[in-house]
Amino acid sequence: MITDSATLEKVARSRADTPACDTVVHFDNAGSSLPPRQVVDRVVRHLRREESVGGYIAADEVHDELDDGYATLARLVGARPEEIAITDSATRSWLSLFTAVRWREGDRVLTAAPEYSSNLIAMLSVAREHGVSVERVPSTEEGDLDLDGLRAMLDDRVRMVAITHAPSNGGLVQPVERIGEIVADSPALFLVDACQSVGQIPIDFDAVRADALSATGRKFLRAPRGTGFLAVRRSVLDELTPSHVDLASGAIEDGHVRLRDDARRFELFERNVAAVLGLGEAARYYLDAGPQWVHDYVTGLAEHLRGLLGELPGVAVTDIGSRRSGIVSFRAGTTPARELVATLRDRGVHVTVSHAASTPWDMESRGLDELVRASVHYYNTPDEVSRFREEVASALR
Repeated sequence: MITDSATLEKVARSRADTPACDTVVHFDNAGSSLPPRQVVDRVVRHLRREESVGGYIAADEVHDELDDGYATLARLVGARPEEIAITDSATRSWLSLFTAVRWREGDRVLTAAPEYSSNLIAMLSVAREHGVSVERVPSTEEGDLDLDGLRAMLDDRVRMVAITHAPSNGGLVQPVERIGEIVADSPALFLVDACQSVGQIPIDFDAVRADALSATGRKFLRAPRGTGFLAVRRSVLDELTPSHVDLASGAIEDGHVRLRDDARRFELFERNVAAVLGLGEAARYYLDAGPQWVHDYVTGLAEHLRGLLGELPGVAVTDIGSRRSGIVSFRAGTTPARELVATLRDRGVHVTVSHAASTPWDMESRGLDELVRASVHYYNTPDEVSRFREEVASALR
């Protein structure tokens, strides 16, 4: 774990920008992180302006800042501003793309065992309505997607490969760059769910070779709830027809609807402008912190946490994968996860329960019903990790 003076100084600065660090140990960043005060201040300042002049005038006044948000998010994931659409969540982003595909009977969708349940629900709904086949690519013994298995399953009928970069639990980070190389040699679309990775893992849209990537604001990016974004490669736009279009995403010409020729065809006119400004502020804050530094620190802190938890009698860390994220999942003997989570919360330590319903294929195949999920960030410290271990030990006693 990185604990040099420069790192400790950056952690201290981020904690100073996060007032709640003085009162709680927040290890629920995979659920919803603590936003820095700069993000909260930007949101509140705009709401105060709306209070004075109304939403339309207030929005007009920040037109340039809103427009700059697209460039900032593009820089965040290595895309171009015209490839970015801003939405209200990762789910909305993912569904907007997935439902825009013109599905045909006989199409195949390939995904992985740890896929998120909301994504699976959409896939299985399309399977029922359009005669599409949803198929699971095998995993390696370590839990990664099996690349040879993917190659063997790809054919001209595979319409999409949909992979979650960092699943909701289990610590796994899928090798999306290598997956992208394989998919690029096929006619399939490659959709990456980066909900849990944006804000903790550097992402390069071109290096991943994804056709689309969905993300949220409230998790590791530290933006307000009700924000998200979608990156869509311009070269695939003609293949995609959004299910919902309004005057922001299209126009009427000669009695016909003409869609925008950029990713904003996936947007709708109405949105929470204050929250969108907060999203831009959060993206700038993360970029200023340094994505690679954040990744190295968070990854090291998570491994430190896994090691300390593994020392406790009866505690079993259940993480998988050859590469791991800042998400740490574990079982605590016969103590129900929900009971341990409630006890820890009463002591000012925030974690959450991860249920089998969130990643059903993965957890059911491993015989897991519920887990404690602890997810660290760059405002967390080694001392907090040590305290967490002691709180867990105390609760189990």
